[in-house]
Amino acid sequence: MGISAGFMVPHPPLIIPDVGVGEEKKIQKTIDAYHKAAEAVGRLRPETIVLLSPHQTLYADYFHISPGQGAKGDFGQFRAGQVSMEIPYDTEFVRALCQEAEVAGLPAGTLGERERKLDHGTMVPLYFVNQYWTGYRLVRIGLSGLSLADHYRLGQCIRAVARTLGRNTVLIASGDLSHRLKEDGPYGYQEEGPAYDARVMDVMGRGAFGELLEFSESFCEKAAECGHRSFTILAGAFDRTAVETERLSYEGPFGVGYGVCTYRSCGEDASRNFLEQYEEKERLRLLALREREDPYVRLARYTIETFVGTGKLPEVPQGLPEELYHSRAGAFVSLKEDGKLRGCIGTIQAVRSSLAEEIMHNAVSACSEDPRFSPVEAWELERLTVSVDVLGETERISSPGELDTARYGVIVTKGARRGLLLPNLEGVDTVEEQIAIAKQKAGIKAHERVELERFEVIRHY
Repeated sequence: MGISAGFMVPHPPLIIPDVGVGEEKKIQKTIDAYHKAAEAVGRLRPETIVLLSPHQTLYADYFHISPGQGAKGDFGQFRAGQVSMEIPYDTEFVRALCQEAEVAGLPAGTLGERERKLDHGTMVPLYFVNQYWTGYRLVRIGLSGLSLADHYRLGQCIRAVARTLGRNTVLIASGDLSHRLKEDGPYGYQEEGPAYDARVMDVMGRGAFGELLEFSESFCEKAAECGHRSFTILAGAFDRTAVETERLSYEGPFGVGYGVCTYRSCGEDASRNFLEQYEEKERLRLLALREREDPYVRLARYTIETFVGTGKLPEVPQGLPEELYHSRAGAFVSLKEDGKLRGCIGTIQAVRSSLAEEIMHNAVSACSEDPRFSPVEAWELERLTVSVDVLGETERISSPGELDTARYGVIVTKGARRGLLLPNLEGVDTVEEQIAIAKQKAGIKAHERVELERFEVIRHY
């Protein structure tokens, strides 16, 4: 046995009649699709249901798996406390999954539970399932801020445990799509909202799971989706597996996208090794980027690799462009891994005797002293992308109208507090966002008035 089927489902509480009190009829297609999916679960009679919920305990760098013998929950927070459930956990599966994740090098386990009660991302799917089958035990897993690739790897671990234990297992990926489909929706309208929903429903409708790994973090964030990581874990659980796919429904009348798709395992298919394919593409992409790096970036990378390997700052190397030896300027070194920021440290003005030394010292700080991240380890080096920003002179400005997010970086000052944000950053599209982030970095409250400065940079890749 193993993973016999998977289900992509949304979790709007109003789909429960006692919560919706009539409003649920506006998403009747979703209700009908939910019943069809739940009937399929009933026919399979799984021993274990693994349920992935964005509203479970969530950590930036850890997958939380619910501990204990089981849990209760109700819809009291949605004024329907009479709708309740109590579900037993599959403790053997949980133990085995924790061990499998440890072997795979994934941070996952049962520590750090914040709320024992079942969350609505878990209860909405089980409300429907329980109408057709109750003879299962549950494994409840939260998402994390880790990369999409790590979520896929967790799915692979789930697959391995289901096979090892011989469990007839069903996986349910609970998650809504974009929350930015309409101006009167919960987060307003953003063009990425409908674009995300169209793209993810195409991918999930075809069972083209590898394409989930290619969604950028900024695109998902702008779309305000909540289910992408759930779907990616589901994808990993079907690694190297042929699937029979059925797209049942899609709706978004309340400004939030609701999609339902089902997946039935149809045996082995070695060509569907999507993570391996993605990582090979990434390896070739990063190799091509490294070959195109200019001397500024090569200097930063050389410094990082030397420091991570030896713990020491190297000497300034020979053969650099003359301006690196003789000019002085502030500089920022930025690191990314799997498309996400991995470190960024810099100086607004020159504090070293040469630009080369400025870059080298800031490269060490970016890889080892950024308080938002743990120090870079040796195994990460080939996965890093590096950029260097050399700052021009700063100038005082009188209003935000003199800023341009693509051209100018901003410095905000309030007394002794000072914050900086570089220009032309992915996901920062407005001057208001730029100033707000710079204030946040400086510990300045949003409503406080600040002095503004702007600067231009030369960005090196």
